Amino acid sequence: MPHPVEPHAASAAQTPPPLQLTDSLVVLIVDDVPDNVAPLHDALDEAGYTVLVALDGESAIRRATQALPDVVLLDAVMPGIDGFEVARRLKVQPATAHIPIIFMTGLTDTEHLVAALDAGGADYVTKPIKPREVMARMGVHLRTARHVRQGAVERSQARNALDAFGYATITVRERDGRLMWQTPLARDLLRNYCGTEAPTTPPAVLQWLRRHLGEALDHREPPRLTLENGPRRLTFRLHQRVGDQDGEDSGEEGGDWLIVMQETSDASVLSSLAGAFGLTAREAEVLYWVVKGKINRDIGDILGSSPATVKKHLERIYAKLGVETRTAAAAMAINRVPLLQPQHGG
Repeated sequence: MPHPVEPHAASAAQTPPPLQLTDSLVVLIVDDVPDNVAPLHDALDEAGYTVLVALDGESAIRRATQALPDVVLLDAVMPGIDGFEVARRLKVQPATAHIPIIFMTGLTDTEHLVAALDAGGADYVTKPIKPREVMARMGVHLRTARHVRQGAVERSQARNALDAFGYATITVRERDGRLMWQTPLARDLLRNYCGTEAPTTPPAVLQWLRRHLGEALDHREPPRLTLENGPRRLTFRLHQRVGDQDGEDSGEEGGDWLIVMQETSDASVLSSLAGAFGLTAREAEVLYWVVKGKINRDIGDILGSSPATVKKHLERIYAKLGVETRTAAAAMAINRVPLLQPQHGG
């Protein structure tokens, strides 16, 4: 939870002045009584901020989503959707989660102030509103948000750049196994191999992650997870812990884990098998799955053929290789095509 600034810890004269603006920063004020915030609106406007106003919770969420303000000044008590719910909804949307929210409240009971912070508020000011105090608080949180956002942008750019090299990345939250972030390539790969969509982490990946967290926390690289889809494989590598502290333990239970994925293909293996033994493309596929230990029924399911058809392909393969059993055929294939030899941990 963010560390709140005590309301009376410093006077407005002792707190930092508002940011020196190079570009106009956007402030969204949310209050169902416009007269309550008119002085604040005027003071912000004079200070060079671009000021937006919403008079209810639904409008506040729409305005924030469309305009992406730099800070939200949010009334806690409003009819309909109150400020606490507005804050919660903004914090679960990736596009608005980074925006600092400062609650404006006439409620000074501890339980209400705690509720404001638990809902995602970075700070609060009490009514009647003092514009200088609000702008001083805003200056502090805008500086913090700017650094956090810049760091997030840089990390996102670095991760997305991996897509260009065939490496897809995801982050999974340890506490509940939720898939928190993914690159475009990762989204496509998870859909193709696992049939899942964010925020669902594929069960096989989640089981693998939880099974090997101890090794990762001890700074030992866990074995990799490999999922197969026909002649293609998707390999998962547990890379590092990430979070607000740039990978360091922030003191909270659990954390987010960055997982790097890479897809490899056995198309070159099939080509080598066909070339080495004079096989057709389908015969090469059948021999490939024989090497993988599949029986005729399984091979038929994979290739969309009947077991009887697979058996006919095998008879032709045996003739071309000069062998009589599938074990001999598999052994000859492995000896002749080094690419078939195991290279990936699981």
